[in-house]
Amino acid sequence: MISFRRLAKTCITGTILFLSLSLGTSASAQDGKTLFQTNCAACHAVHKKSTGPALTGVEDRWPDKAKLHAWIKNNASVLKSGDKYANDLYLEYNKTAMNLFPNITDKEIDAILGYIKSVPAPGAGAPATGVAAPAADGDNTLLFGILTLILAVVALILLQVNANLKKLSDERAGFEPIEPVPFWKNKSYIAMVTVVLFVVGGYLTSVGAMGLGRSKDYQPVQPIYYSHKVHAGVNQINCQYCHIGVYQGKQATIPSVNICMNCHMAINEYKGEKIFNEEGVEVNGTAEIKKLYKYAGFEEGKPFDATKAKPVEWARIHNLPDHVYFNHSQHVKAGQVACQTCHGEIQKMDEVKQFTDLSMGWCINCHRETKVQFKDNGFYSIYEKYHQDLKSGKIDSTKGITVAKIGGTECQKCHY
Repeated sequence: MISFRRLAKTCITGTILFLSLSLGTSASAQDGKTLFQTNCAACHAVHKKSTGPALTGVEDRWPDKAKLHAWIKNNASVLKSGDKYANDLYLEYNKTAMNLFPNITDKEIDAILGYIKSVPAPGAGAPATGVAAPAADGDNTLLFGILTLILAVVALILLQVNANLKKLSDERAGFEPIEPVPFWKNKSYIAMVTVVLFVVGGYLTSVGAMGLGRSKDYQPVQPIYYSHKVHAGVNQINCQYCHIGVYQGKQATIPSVNICMNCHMAINEYKGEKIFNEEGVEVNGTAEIKKLYKYAGFEEGKPFDATKAKPVEWARIHNLPDHVYFNHSQHVKAGQVACQTCHGEIQKMDEVKQFTDLSMGWCINCHRETKVQFKDNGFYSIYEKYHQDLKSGKIDSTKGITVAKIGGTECQKCHY
Protein backbone atom coordinates (compact mmCIF):
# COMPACT_ATOMS: atom_id res chain seq x y z
CA MET A 1 0.00 0.00 0.00
CA ILE A 2 2.89 2.34 0.67
CA SER A 3 4.00 2.00 -2.95
CA PHE A 4 0.53 2.96 -4.18
CA ARG A 5 0.46 5.98 -1.90
CA ARG A 6 3.86 7.05 -3.14
CA LEU A 7 2.70 6.55 -6.71
CA ALA A 8 -0.37 8.67 -6.14
CA LYS A 9 1.64 11.42 -4.43
CA THR A 10 4.21 11.34 -7.20
CA CYS A 11 1.47 11.74 -9.83
CA ILE A 12 -0.10 14.65 -7.99
CA THR A 13 3.27 16.34 -7.45
CA GLY A 14 4.23 15.72 -11.06
CA THR A 15 0.97 17.20 -12.30
CA ILE A 16 1.42 20.33 -10.19
CA LEU A 17 5.05 20.71 -11.30
CA PHE A 18 4.13 20.15 -14.93
CA LEU A 19 1.35 22.71 -14.69
CA SER A 20 3.76 25.20 -13.15
CA LEU A 21 6.43 24.50 -15.75
CA SER A 22 3.95 24.69 -18.61
CA LEU A 23 2.64 28.01 -17.43
CA GLY A 24 6.17 29.20 -16.82
CA THR A 25 7.32 28.08 -20.26
CA SER A 26 4.33 29.72 -21.90
CA ALA A 27 5.00 32.92 -19.98
CA SER A 28 8.75 32.90 -20.73
CA ALA A 29 8.01 32.47 -24.43
CA GLN A 30 6.20 35.81 -24.27
CA ASP A 31 8.63 37.52 -21.85
CA GLY A 32 11.04 38.70 -24.56
CA LYS A 33 8.24 40.16 -26.66
CA THR A 34 6.57 41.78 -23.65
CA LEU A 35 9.84 43.24 -22.38
CA PHE A 36 10.68 44.53 -25.87
CA GLN A 37 7.30 46.22 -26.28
CA THR A 38 7.46 47.70 -22.78
CA ASN A 39 11.05 48.99 -22.80
CA CYS A 40 12.30 49.16 -26.39
CA ALA A 41 9.47 49.54 -28.92
CA ALA A 42 8.98 53.26 -28.25
CA CYS A 43 12.40 54.04 -29.79
CA HIS A 44 13.46 50.92 -31.68
CA ALA A 45 12.17 48.61 -34.39
CA VAL A 46 13.72 45.24 -35.14
CA HIS A 47 14.41 45.60 -38.86
CA LYS A 48 14.36 49.35 -39.55
CA LYS A 49 15.76 52.52 -38.04
CA SER A 50 13.46 54.50 -35.80
CA THR A 51 14.41 56.99 -33.11
CA GLY A 52 17.23 54.56 -32.44
CA PRO A 53 19.03 52.01 -34.63
CA ALA A 54 17.45 48.81 -35.92
CA LEU A 55 18.07 46.03 -33.41
CA THR A 56 18.51 43.09 -35.75
CA GLY A 57 22.09 41.80 -35.44
CA VAL A 58 22.74 44.01 -32.41
CA GLU A 59 24.78 41.29 -30.68
CA ASP A 60 27.10 41.02 -33.69
CA ARG A 61 27.77 44.76 -33.62
CA TRP A 62 29.05 44.65 -30.03
CA PRO A 63 32.35 42.78 -29.57
CA ASP A 64 31.58 42.07 -25.93
CA LYS A 65 28.13 40.88 -24.78
CA ALA A 66 28.85 42.09 -21.25
CA LYS A 67 29.40 45.59 -22.63
CA LEU A 68 26.11 45.36 -24.53
CA HIS A 69 24.37 44.52 -21.25
CA ALA A 70 26.11 47.46 -19.59
CA TRP A 71 25.07 49.76 -22.47
CA ILE A 72 21.42 48.78 -22.12
CA LYS A 73 21.44 49.24 -18.36
CA ASN A 74 23.41 52.50 -18.21
CA ASN A 75 24.63 53.87 -21.54
CA ALA A 76 26.01 57.00 -19.84
CA SER A 77 28.67 54.99 -17.99
CA VAL A 78 29.72 53.22 -21.20
CA LEU A 79 30.04 56.56 -23.00
CA LYS A 80 32.22 57.90 -20.18
CA SER A 81 34.47 54.85 -20.45
CA GLY A 82 35.45 56.04 -23.94
CA ASP A 83 34.17 53.03 -25.87
CA LYS A 84 34.60 53.92 -29.55
CA TYR A 85 31.56 52.08 -30.92
CA ALA A 86 29.29 53.49 -28.21
CA ASN A 87 30.45 57.07 -28.79
CA ASP A 88 30.20 56.75 -32.59
CA LEU A 89 26.63 55.48 -32.16
CA TYR A 90 25.86 58.40 -29.83
CA LEU A 91 27.14 60.91 -32.40
CA GLU A 92 25.34 59.18 -35.28
CA TYR A 93 21.99 59.80 -33.59
CA ASN A 94 22.64 63.49 -32.85
CA LYS A 95 23.72 62.82 -29.26
CA THR A 96 20.27 61.54 -28.37
CA ALA A 97 20.83 59.59 -25.17
CA MET A 98 19.09 56.27 -24.69
CA ASN A 99 16.89 55.81 -21.63
CA LEU A 100 18.53 54.20 -18.60
CA PHE A 101 17.33 50.78 -17.45
CA PRO A 102 19.25 50.16 -14.19
CA ASN A 103 16.65 47.70 -12.87
CA ILE A 104 16.58 45.37 -15.87
CA THR A 105 18.35 42.05 -15.29
CA ASP A 106 20.76 40.18 -17.55
CA LYS A 107 18.18 37.42 -17.90
CA GLU A 108 15.58 39.91 -19.12
CA ILE A 109 18.06 41.42 -21.58
CA ASP A 110 18.81 37.96 -22.97
CA ALA A 111 15.05 37.36 -23.33
CA ILE A 112 14.75 40.57 -25.36
CA LEU A 113 17.72 39.61 -27.53
CA GLY A 114 16.19 36.19 -28.08
CA TYR A 115 12.93 37.78 -29.20
CA ILE A 116 14.80 40.09 -31.61
CA LYS A 117 16.44 37.04 -33.22
CA SER A 118 13.05 35.34 -33.61
CA VAL A 119 11.44 38.18 -35.57
CA PRO A 120 11.56 37.36 -39.30
CA ALA A 121 12.70 39.99 -41.77
CA PRO A 122 9.89 41.69 -43.76
CA GLY A 123 8.74 39.33 -46.49
CA ALA A 124 10.72 36.41 -45.09
CA GLY A 125 9.15 33.21 -43.83
CA ALA A 126 11.81 32.52 -41.20
CA PRO A 127 13.99 34.59 -38.84
CA ALA A 128 17.15 36.13 -40.21
CA THR A 129 19.25 33.77 -38.08
CA GLY A 130 18.14 30.82 -40.18
CA VAL A 131 16.34 29.24 -37.26
CA ALA A 132 12.78 28.16 -37.91
CA ALA A 133 10.28 30.78 -36.83
CA PRO A 134 8.57 30.06 -33.52
CA ALA A 135 5.00 28.90 -33.49
CA ALA A 136 2.30 31.51 -33.39
CA ASP A 137 1.42 32.89 -29.98
CA GLY A 138 -0.92 30.58 -28.12
CA ASP A 139 -0.01 27.31 -29.91
CA ASN A 140 2.33 26.12 -27.15
CA THR A 141 -0.09 27.23 -24.49
CA LEU A 142 -2.84 25.08 -25.99
CA LEU A 143 -0.51 22.08 -26.25
CA PHE A 144 0.66 22.41 -22.65
CA GLY A 145 -2.93 22.86 -21.52
CA ILE A 146 -4.04 19.64 -23.21
CA LEU A 147 -1.09 17.69 -21.78
CA THR A 148 -1.75 19.09 -18.31
CA LEU A 149 -5.41 18.11 -18.54
CA ILE A 150 -4.47 14.57 -19.62
CA LEU A 151 -2.01 14.21 -16.74
CA ALA A 152 -4.57 15.54 -14.29
CA VAL A 153 -7.12 12.96 -15.47
CA VAL A 154 -4.50 10.19 -15.17
CA ALA A 155 -3.63 11.37 -11.66
CA LEU A 156 -7.28 11.31 -10.59
CA ILE A 157 -7.72 7.78 -12.01
CA LEU A 158 -4.64 6.57 -10.15
CA LEU A 159 -5.91 8.14 -6.95
CA GLN A 160 -9.20 6.30 -7.37
CA VAL A 161 -7.38 3.02 -8.09
CA ASN A 162 -5.24 3.56 -5.01
CA ALA A 163 -8.31 4.15 -2.86
CA ASN A 164 -10.03 1.01 -4.16
CA LEU A 165 -6.93 -1.13 -3.63
CA LYS A 166 -6.50 0.17 -0.10
CA LYS A 167 -10.13 -0.62 0.64
CA LEU A 168 -9.71 -4.20 -0.66
CA SER A 169 -6.49 -4.61 1.31
CA ASP A 170 -8.10 -3.39 4.53
CA GLU A 171 -11.08 -5.73 4.06
CA ARG A 172 -8.76 -8.70 3.48
CA ALA A 173 -6.72 -7.80 6.58
CA GLY A 174 -9.88 -7.50 8.65
CA PHE A 175 -9.58 -3.76 9.28
CA GLU A 176 -12.64 -1.62 9.51
CA PRO A 177 -12.93 0.40 6.31
CA ILE A 178 -12.36 4.12 6.77
CA GLU A 179 -14.91 6.28 5.10
CA PRO A 180 -13.21 8.50 2.55
CA VAL A 181 -13.26 12.24 3.18
CA PRO A 182 -15.60 13.98 0.70
CA PHE A 183 -13.88 16.09 -1.91
CA TRP A 184 -15.30 19.34 -0.56
CA LYS A 185 -13.94 18.51 2.93
CA ASN A 186 -10.52 17.24 1.91
CA LYS A 187 -7.98 19.87 2.95
CA SER A 188 -5.46 18.83 0.30
CA TYR A 189 -7.97 19.23 -2.51
CA ILE A 190 -9.25 22.50 -1.08
CA ALA A 191 -5.68 23.85 -0.85
CA MET A 192 -4.91 22.74 -4.43
CA VAL A 193 -8.07 24.34 -5.83
CA THR A 194 -7.36 27.52 -3.84
CA VAL A 195 -3.83 27.79 -5.26
CA VAL A 196 -5.04 27.18 -8.82
CA LEU A 197 -7.82 29.78 -8.48
CA PHE A 198 -5.36 32.24 -6.93
CA VAL A 199 -2.87 31.83 -9.81
CA VAL A 200 -5.52 32.00 -12.55
CA GLY A 201 -7.32 34.88 -10.83
CA GLY A 202 -4.07 36.78 -10.35
CA TYR A 203 -3.14 36.33 -14.00
CA LEU A 204 -6.54 37.47 -15.28
CA THR A 205 -6.53 40.42 -12.86
CA SER A 206 -3.06 41.50 -14.02
CA VAL A 207 -4.00 41.27 -17.69
CA GLY A 208 -7.21 43.19 -17.04
CA ALA A 209 -5.37 45.87 -15.06
CA MET A 210 -2.81 46.37 -17.85
CA GLY A 211 -5.62 46.88 -20.33
CA LEU A 212 -7.66 49.11 -18.03
CA GLY A 213 -8.79 52.22 -19.86
CA ARG A 214 -7.53 51.00 -23.22
CA SER A 215 -10.38 50.45 -25.62
CA LYS A 216 -8.74 49.50 -28.90
CA ASP A 217 -11.32 48.16 -31.40
CA TYR A 218 -14.17 49.44 -29.19
CA GLN A 219 -17.19 49.74 -31.50
CA PRO A 220 -20.47 50.53 -29.76
CA VAL A 221 -23.86 50.39 -31.44
CA GLN A 222 -25.07 53.94 -32.10
CA PRO A 223 -28.68 55.21 -31.91
CA ILE A 224 -28.50 56.04 -35.64
CA TYR A 225 -26.46 53.99 -38.08
CA TYR A 226 -24.06 56.61 -39.41
CA SER A 227 -21.63 55.51 -42.12
CA HIS A 228 -18.41 57.50 -42.37
CA LYS A 229 -17.69 55.52 -45.52
CA VAL A 230 -20.79 56.98 -47.19
CA HIS A 231 -20.26 60.53 -45.93
CA ALA A 232 -16.46 61.03 -45.78
CA GLY A 233 -15.56 58.37 -48.35
CA VAL A 234 -18.14 58.20 -51.15
CA ASN A 235 -19.45 61.77 -50.82
CA GLN A 236 -16.08 63.18 -49.69
CA ILE A 237 -17.48 65.46 -47.02
CA ASN A 238 -14.56 67.11 -45.21
CA CYS A 239 -14.17 66.01 -41.59
CA GLN A 240 -14.14 69.63 -40.46
CA TYR A 241 -17.54 70.34 -41.91
CA CYS A 242 -19.11 68.20 -39.18
CA HIS A 243 -16.39 68.30 -36.51
CA ILE A 244 -16.01 72.07 -36.51
CA GLY A 245 -14.05 72.27 -33.25
CA VAL A 246 -11.12 70.22 -34.49
CA TYR A 247 -9.43 73.29 -36.00
CA GLN A 248 -10.37 75.70 -33.26
CA GLY A 249 -9.98 74.11 -29.85
CA LYS A 250 -9.32 71.14 -27.63
CA GLN A 251 -12.39 69.10 -28.56
CA ALA A 252 -13.27 67.93 -32.05
CA THR A 253 -16.99 68.28 -31.10
CA ILE A 254 -19.83 66.03 -32.20
CA PRO A 255 -21.99 67.63 -34.92
CA SER A 256 -25.36 68.93 -33.82
CA VAL A 257 -28.62 67.84 -35.42
CA ASN A 258 -28.73 71.21 -37.15
CA ILE A 259 -25.55 70.41 -39.08
CA CYS A 260 -27.00 67.06 -40.15
CA MET A 261 -30.20 68.74 -41.32
CA ASN A 262 -28.26 71.17 -43.53
CA CYS A 263 -28.03 68.29 -45.98
CA HIS A 264 -30.85 66.00 -44.93
CA MET A 265 -33.65 68.51 -45.32
CA ALA A 266 -33.15 67.82 -49.03
CA ILE A 267 -31.77 64.26 -48.84
CA ASN A 268 -34.59 62.16 -47.40
CA GLU A 269 -33.82 58.87 -49.10
CA TYR A 270 -30.70 56.69 -49.34
CA LYS A 271 -29.95 55.57 -52.91
CA GLY A 272 -26.35 54.46 -52.61
CA GLU A 273 -24.76 51.03 -52.49
CA LYS A 274 -26.04 48.53 -49.95
CA ILE A 275 -24.63 49.00 -46.47
CA PHE A 276 -24.27 46.37 -43.78
CA ASN A 277 -23.63 46.43 -40.05
CA GLU A 278 -20.89 44.44 -38.31
CA GLU A 279 -23.14 41.37 -38.09
CA GLY A 280 -23.59 41.40 -41.86
CA VAL A 281 -27.23 42.50 -41.71
CA GLU A 282 -28.26 44.97 -44.39
CA VAL A 283 -29.10 48.43 -43.09
CA ASN A 284 -32.02 50.43 -44.44
CA GLY A 285 -30.42 53.83 -45.04
CA THR A 286 -33.73 55.60 -45.58
CA ALA A 287 -35.05 54.31 -42.25
CA GLU A 288 -31.95 55.70 -40.50
CA ILE A 289 -32.63 59.13 -42.06
CA LYS A 290 -36.16 58.96 -40.63
CA LYS A 291 -34.60 58.38 -37.18
CA LEU A 292 -32.67 61.61 -37.65
CA TYR A 293 -35.91 63.42 -38.54
CA LYS A 294 -37.41 62.18 -35.30
CA TYR A 295 -34.55 63.66 -33.26
CA ALA A 296 -34.77 66.87 -35.29
CA GLY A 297 -38.55 67.16 -34.85
CA PHE A 298 -38.74 67.59 -38.60
CA GLU A 299 -41.82 66.86 -40.70
CA GLU A 300 -41.27 66.55 -44.41
CA GLY A 301 -42.93 69.31 -46.41
CA LYS A 302 -42.72 71.74 -43.48
CA PRO A 303 -39.99 74.24 -42.55
CA PHE A 304 -37.33 72.93 -40.18
CA ASP A 305 -37.66 74.43 -36.70
CA ALA A 306 -34.34 74.03 -34.89
CA THR A 307 -35.97 74.77 -31.50
CA LYS A 308 -37.78 71.42 -31.68
CA ALA A 309 -34.58 69.43 -32.17
CA LYS A 310 -33.03 67.33 -29.44
CA PRO A 311 -29.46 65.98 -29.45
CA VAL A 312 -28.72 62.47 -30.65
CA GLU A 313 -27.37 60.40 -27.76
CA TRP A 314 -24.23 59.16 -29.51
CA ALA A 315 -22.07 56.63 -27.65
CA ARG A 316 -18.61 58.13 -27.13
CA ILE A 317 -15.82 56.02 -28.63
CA HIS A 318 -12.54 57.86 -28.02
CA ASN A 319 -11.97 58.90 -24.43
CA LEU A 320 -8.76 59.80 -22.59
CA PRO A 321 -8.20 59.78 -18.80
CA ASP A 322 -8.97 62.99 -16.94
CA HIS A 323 -5.28 63.60 -16.15
CA VAL A 324 -4.32 63.63 -19.85
CA TYR A 325 -4.38 66.87 -21.85
CA PHE A 326 -4.98 66.56 -25.58
CA ASN A 327 -5.70 69.46 -27.88
CA HIS A 328 -7.08 68.73 -31.36
CA SER A 329 -6.16 72.13 -32.80
CA GLN A 330 -2.57 71.72 -31.60
CA HIS A 331 -2.30 68.53 -33.64
CA VAL A 332 -4.55 69.22 -36.63
CA LYS A 333 -3.88 72.93 -37.21
CA ALA A 334 -0.41 73.58 -35.79
CA GLY A 335 0.98 70.08 -36.24
CA GLN A 336 -0.90 69.41 -39.51
CA VAL A 337 -1.56 65.82 -38.44
CA ALA A 338 -4.06 63.95 -40.59
CA CYS A 339 -7.17 62.61 -38.86
CA GLN A 340 -6.30 59.09 -40.07
CA THR A 341 -3.08 59.07 -38.03
CA CYS A 342 -5.02 58.58 -34.80
CA HIS A 343 -8.44 57.45 -36.04
CA GLY A 344 -7.42 55.08 -38.82
CA GLU A 345 -8.91 55.09 -42.31
CA ILE A 346 -12.11 56.66 -41.11
CA GLN A 347 -13.31 57.25 -44.68
CA LYS A 348 -13.50 53.47 -45.16
CA MET A 349 -15.39 52.68 -41.94
CA ASP A 350 -19.12 52.17 -41.82
CA GLU A 351 -19.40 51.76 -38.05
CA VAL A 352 -16.54 53.63 -36.41
CA LYS A 353 -14.25 51.86 -33.96
CA GLN A 354 -11.23 52.96 -31.93
CA PHE A 355 -8.27 52.40 -34.23
CA THR A 356 -5.44 52.30 -31.67
CA ASP A 357 -5.16 51.93 -27.90
CA LEU A 358 -4.19 55.63 -27.46
CA SER A 359 -1.73 54.56 -24.77
CA MET A 360 1.05 56.77 -23.44
CA GLY A 361 3.67 54.67 -25.23
CA TRP A 362 1.86 55.05 -28.53
CA CYS A 363 1.68 58.84 -28.18
CA ILE A 364 5.32 59.17 -27.05
CA ASN A 365 6.53 57.05 -29.94
CA CYS A 366 4.58 59.26 -32.35
CA HIS A 367 6.18 62.39 -30.85
CA ARG A 368 9.63 60.85 -31.22
CA GLU A 369 9.14 59.97 -34.87
CA THR A 370 6.87 62.70 -36.26
CA LYS A 371 8.55 65.67 -37.94
CA VAL A 372 7.33 69.15 -37.08
CA GLN A 373 5.93 71.02 -40.10
CA PHE A 374 8.13 74.11 -39.75
CA LYS A 375 7.78 75.44 -43.28
CA ASP A 376 5.20 78.23 -43.69
CA ASN A 377 3.82 77.49 -40.23
CA GLY A 378 3.59 80.60 -38.10
CA PHE A 379 2.89 78.66 -34.96
CA TYR A 380 6.51 77.50 -34.82
CA SER A 381 8.06 80.87 -35.68
CA ILE A 382 9.32 81.23 -32.07
CA TYR A 383 11.84 78.44 -32.63
CA GLU A 384 14.32 80.74 -34.35
CA LYS A 385 17.35 78.57 -33.63
CA TYR A 386 15.86 75.58 -35.38
CA HIS A 387 14.83 77.70 -38.37
CA GLN A 388 18.40 79.02 -38.69
CA ASP A 389 19.91 75.55 -38.30
CA LEU A 390 17.65 74.22 -41.04
CA LYS A 391 18.57 77.08 -43.38
CA SER A 392 22.31 76.75 -42.72
CA GLY A 393 22.23 72.99 -43.15
CA LYS A 394 23.36 72.33 -39.60
CA ILE A 395 20.26 70.16 -39.28
CA ASP A 396 19.51 67.82 -42.14
CA SER A 397 16.23 69.04 -43.64
CA THR A 398 15.36 65.47 -44.71
CA LYS A 399 15.43 64.36 -41.08
CA GLY A 400 13.82 67.55 -39.82
CA ILE A 401 12.84 68.44 -36.27
CA THR A 402 10.79 65.90 -34.35
CA VAL A 403 8.12 66.82 -31.83
CA ALA A 404 10.35 65.41 -29.10
CA LYS A 405 13.02 68.02 -29.81
CA ILE A 406 10.63 70.88 -29.08
CA GLY A 407 9.50 69.36 -25.79
CA GLY A 408 6.94 66.85 -27.01
CA THR A 409 8.08 64.19 -24.54
CA GLU A 410 8.08 66.39 -21.44
CA CYS A 411 5.63 65.14 -18.82
CA GLN A 412 3.94 68.47 -18.23
CA LYS A 413 3.05 68.85 -21.91
CA CYS A 414 0.37 66.17 -21.64
CA HIS A 415 -0.28 65.85 -17.90
CA TYR A 416 -1.84 68.49 -15.72
